[in-house]
Amino acid sequence: MADPDPRPDRDKPVDEAEPTPRVPGTIKVGSVAGSDVLVTPSWFLIAALIAWLMAPQIDEVAPGLGWLTYVAGFAFAVVLYGAVLLHEAAHAVVAKRLGYPVGVIMLHFLGGATSVEKEARRPRDEFWIAVVGPLVSLAVAAAAFGVSFLTPGGLVGLFITGLWFTNLFVGVLNLVPGLPLDGGRLLKAGVWAATGDINRGNIVAGWAGRVLAVVVLLWPFIQGQILGVQPDLTDYVLAVIIGVFLWSGASAAIMSARARMRLPLLVARDLARRTLAVPADLPLAEAVRRAQEAEAGSIVTVSSGGEPIGLVHEGALLATPEDRRPWMATSTVTRQLEDGLTLPADIDGESLVKAISKTPAPEYLLVEPDGSIYGVLVTSDVDAAFRAGA
Repeated sequence: MADPDPRPDRDKPVDEAEPTPRVPGTIKVGSVAGSDVLVTPSWFLIAALIAWLMAPQIDEVAPGLGWLTYVAGFAFAVVLYGAVLLHEAAHAVVAKRLGYPVGVIMLHFLGGATSVEKEARRPRDEFWIAVVGPLVSLAVAAAAFGVSFLTPGGLVGLFITGLWFTNLFVGVLNLVPGLPLDGGRLLKAGVWAATGDINRGNIVAGWAGRVLAVVVLLWPFIQGQILGVQPDLTDYVLAVIIGVFLWSGASAAIMSARARMRLPLLVARDLARRTLAVPADLPLAEAVRRAQEAEAGSIVTVSSGGEPIGLVHEGALLATPEDRRPWMATSTVTRQLEDGLTLPADIDGESLVKAISKTPAPEYLLVEPDGSIYGVLVTSDVDAAFRAGA
């Protein structure tokens, strides 16, 4: 999966990222590699479900526990999610080692998720960040399987057996090639490396994830013929939950990729409106007359020295009655040029989207490298160009 970019310095500090806001209702239980570990309320539901499902088996190997049977089942859920945390921590450690900022690690109803804050720069980075999680799960399964031969039966033996079986399942499942699973990210990395197009990788892996979601939804209807075991209500409910999760994650990846494919259409220089520079104290009616005469689609106010100081807000201008405009200074409908409202005329694509997302505004001043005014970029024009490319 070689590509021409040099590998980031392994000793280089991780890129700075905006702190990930705490999801309401989550509980912080610690941190791993500098990332907060959060537990969602839904985790307690799955922990209770695991305790309930494990109760008959626990009662069989350790009868007479009474209500402690469910405490033991809950403890087993904690052990299982400890292994999930190792899986997610592996993603976080490798991502940070490769120079990517990592937000929180979330433990939830369906397992866990690690928030890597930036898109991978190269296919090989995507590959290593994705593959390490399933490898850790398989390693935990192998270790628990080995220990199972050294432990007696009873409750400890049940826990060890459950640990290796569930981690084997998690490791193998996550290698299935379909987003949002880790295997989907491996497929994405492979397509990206072969084609040089990350968006194509996302679309292929997303469609694979949709196919997998359909298979999961259909599984209860065919498991009787394949396994000889008839499904119960729990099988149908889990199939719907997991299928919907897979379908929504895969669809989000496809839509995101298609959106990013349209980003090259967003070139600030091509979308800019011709602008007219006027003194800030010029009557608004006169500024509008001059702009119409010059066929300019925007107005910029400048100081006595010719420095741009404000952008006429199109909405505020249209809301101003024409009979009042002769008596109002142009500066009364302008927005001062604060940080983020001046952009280079050559900005385009994802950089343009990030810039206007960082400092939301209706208009931006575009300037040439020498500081001269090129034009004004109107956000509604950017939105229209993006939709036109859909």
